Order: sequence, then C-alpha cells, then structure tokens
Amino acid sequence: MASRVSICLFALVLIASVAAIAVGSSESESPKQFVLALDHSNFSDVVSKHDFVVVEFYAPWCGHCKKLEPEYEKAAEELSIYEPKVVLAKVDANEEENRPLASEYDVKGFPTLKIIRNGGKSVQDYKGPRDAEGIVEYLKKQSGPASTEIKSPEDASNLIADKKVVIVGVFPELSGEEYENFTSLAEKFRSEYEFGHTTDAKLLPRGESSVTGPLVRLFKPFDELFVDSKEFSTIDLEKFVEESSVPTVTIFNSDPANHPFVIKFFNSPNAKAMLFMDFKNDHDESFKNKYTEVASQHKVDGVSFLMGDLEASKGAFQYFGLKEEQIPLVIIQTNDGQKYLKPNVEPDQIGTWVKEFKDGKVQPFRKSEPIPAANNEPVKVVVADSLHDVVINSGKNVLIEFYAPWCGHCKKLAPILDEVALTFESDPNVVIAKFDATANDIPSNNFDVKGYPTLYFKSSSGNLSQYEGDRTKEDIIDFIKKNRGEATPQDETVKDEL
Repeated sequence: MASRVSICLFALVLIASVAAIAVGSSESESPKQFVLALDHSNFSDVVSKHDFVVVEFYAPWCGHCKKLEPEYEKAAEELSIYEPKVVLAKVDANEEENRPLASEYDVKGFPTLKIIRNGGKSVQDYKGPRDAEGIVEYLKKQSGPASTEIKSPEDASNLIADKKVVIVGVFPELSGEEYENFTSLAEKFRSEYEFGHTTDAKLLPRGESSVTGPLVRLFKPFDELFVDSKEFSTIDLEKFVEESSVPTVTIFNSDPANHPFVIKFFNSPNAKAMLFMDFKNDHDESFKNKYTEVASQHKVDGVSFLMGDLEASKGAFQYFGLKEEQIPLVIIQTNDGQKYLKPNVEPDQIGTWVKEFKDGKVQPFRKSEPIPAANNEPVKVVVADSLHDVVINSGKNVLIEFYAPWCGHCKKLAPILDEVALTFESDPNVVIAKFDATANDIPSNNFDVKGYPTLYFKSSSGNLSQYEGDRTKEDIIDFIKKNRGEATPQDETVKDEL
C-alpha cells in the first residue's frame, strides 16, 4: 500500500514540474479574503451549512501550496457571486490540532483539494486545473447537474471535445432504471469525467446515429475514439467506464491534456510499465508502434503502459534513480515497490523483455545512493545498498530515520538525533542512522513509510518497531534504553544526560 501511495503522489509532483502555475500578488494592503480559513474547531459547522464546499488541505512550507494560493484566492473571489453558491476554504494540515481532520479526509500530500457536497454527505477528490480560470470553469460544471442534456449538435460539440473523455447516455426517454443508473454513475464520477444524455443519437459526432438506446457511448481522444455498451447494471457501468477510459499507452509529455490520463495511470492497481525516451529522436514512431503492440498483448495481464518524453520526465528520473544515458529504457514498478529495468532497449527487445518479466526471469532494480566511503558523523548515513547490513542484519540496536531533505520537521529533528547519537557514542551496540527516502528505495516489506520523518527501531534481538513517541532527546534515549536487546558491557558507559 505504501508504494501505491508513494507513486501516486509522485505522479502529482511529476505533472506539477511541467505545468507552471502563475503566481499573483495583491496591491491592496489588506484585501478581503474570499477563501475561508477553517480548522478543527469550525470545520464541521461550516461544511454542514453549505451544499458545495471545496477544501484545500495545505502546509505553509509546501512550494506547490504557495503557488496555488493566489490562484485559489482569485477563483474564490470570482465564485463568490456565482449561483448556486460555491465556497472555497482551506485548512492548515501542518498544525498538530488539524492532523486528525486531514487523516479523516485521506490527505497524503500537499496540496490536497476535496469537494464536499450536501453538508458533508459526499466527498470527492478535486481533479481539475490549478489556475484561477481553470478552477472556476471546473467548479461551475461540478456545481451544476452531473449530466448535461444534449438537445442540438451545438450542445454536443460544446460537450464532446477532442482531448478529453466524455460519457453520453442515449435513451428512448429520460426515465426508467437504465436512465437512473446512468445518472447515479454520472454523480459518482462527475469529478473525473463529463457526462451528457440525449434521446437523439443523430446529434452525436461519432458512432451509429440510428440507435435509440438505451446505450452508453464513451468518447475518447485515443485508440478507437469511441466505444458503446448496452450493459446498465451499476457494476457493469463502472467497469465499462474504468476500462474504456484508459489509453492502451498513456503518453506523458508537456501537453496538459494528457495529464489526467497520467494521473489515472498511476492510480491504477496494475503493475506499471514505463518507456522513457527522447520524443525528438527519429526512432520515435518505431518505438511507439512496437510498444503499443506489446501493450495490447499484455493489457489483460495486469500491466498498464506509459510512454514518457525525456524532456518532461526529469522528475521521474530522479524518483526512480535513472540516468539519461540509459534511454531508451523500460522500467516496470509493481505494487510491492519492486522495480525492473531494461536500459538502452531496442524496439524489438521490448516484447521479449516484458514476457521475461511476466515469467519471473528479471531481477529487481534498486535505487540507491553510493555507500559512503567515510561515515564518521554521529548519525550514520544508510543507503539502500547498505540498509540490510547496517540495520536489518547488523545484530545491533539501530534507530533509523527515514527523511526527505526538503522536510521542515526532518530539519528540526536533525540536531536532536545528533545529540542522541553523541549520548550513545561510546556504545558500539547502539547505532543512530538516517536514510534519505527520496534518493533510495525503501523495502516495503520491512518499513511502512508514509510521511517524513518516520523513525524505526531495530533491536539487537531482532524486534522491529516504529517509534511513535515524542521527538525529544530525552524521550528517544529513554525509548532506546527500554527497547534495546540484551545488555552488553558497554551499556554501563553510556552517558546519562537525562
């Protein structure tokens, strides 16, 4: 599960790295604030009084939150006069007292935006743009009917655009079980897709025009461009939409129209195969044709396929620990966090290698920083390639911090861990260590790291547990003394600074 969360958050960061958001400023010294500031004390009261509230969970130190702030405020100002009423609010999820609220709404990264309807009875993820104009347009559609009636060719052309998925129900009359199931589908998935309904298929731009329905026609900007279904049970409708709205090969480049499909790709429960290459290269088409052929063969095998342009994929290379000289390359990540790499691949090698992966004949690839030649600081540096030797199989009592260099809480903890390490410096049976979780792969079968910093303790007797106490020198030292393995002679020499 931790690897699913990690890679989904990575997708959002990856897209943010190629989608610049304009940063505005206000000339007024004390402008009116249109975004409501909520916290644990007033959240429920405000939400219960409104039919449509958008809440941003943010952290003051988050760069993406800072970029979103002026756009979000500008959108709130424009929507303040819109009917039906749309309320934009924010919660500082970094505040200790608000963290249970963030946990309740499944906030795993910043900024996270939630659409809360009907006084809190319905909660959906916000999946729209991050600029003011885009936010306003998206929320106006979200606050209206879940499905738009198509009465003319103009209605159809306004709804069915070339670069997005649109789902249209065709019915002989706008009533009955099939129609009700369709409207329920639209309500459930309205934050992800646009929906329409009509009694006249002749108004639609593609597909058989003489049908009277009931049927569902899904329009898409890839593969066969549209597909029909006449199955109207709730399960069949959802399965049809989920399977038909995914490209055989998802394209990741600088085109923002592709970004919703990239998010969907990373949200998939499937193993994820990614071909990274330079799209400017003359061999682009030969790779694309062969890769699409392989993807078509394996899409029923629990593998999703993405093709990424080098120029837009810098974040991916850092995340996976890849090098540009390895392109063209294919990397597959499974839900247990394992990665499999084929660097400098040729088009005709892709199918064979994917089959070898499916047959269990490919060894996992592990991202790791180099093992430090000198490791003389009080807090020892651990990397992926040294984790088992220093922590898992060391036979020592090891407190290890999983951190991110940009994390404010990690920076605050660093000098405290230095003091803890100095306290135990004369005891060779105790090691205080740190692990850069952004530059090294974490074995998910041993450690469940969902945020930073995360502390684990491995006793010399083999017990592994997550440290969840206060992050003070005194509490951490006391925890180590109470939980370490069998005492050694060195225990008597440990400095007691408590």
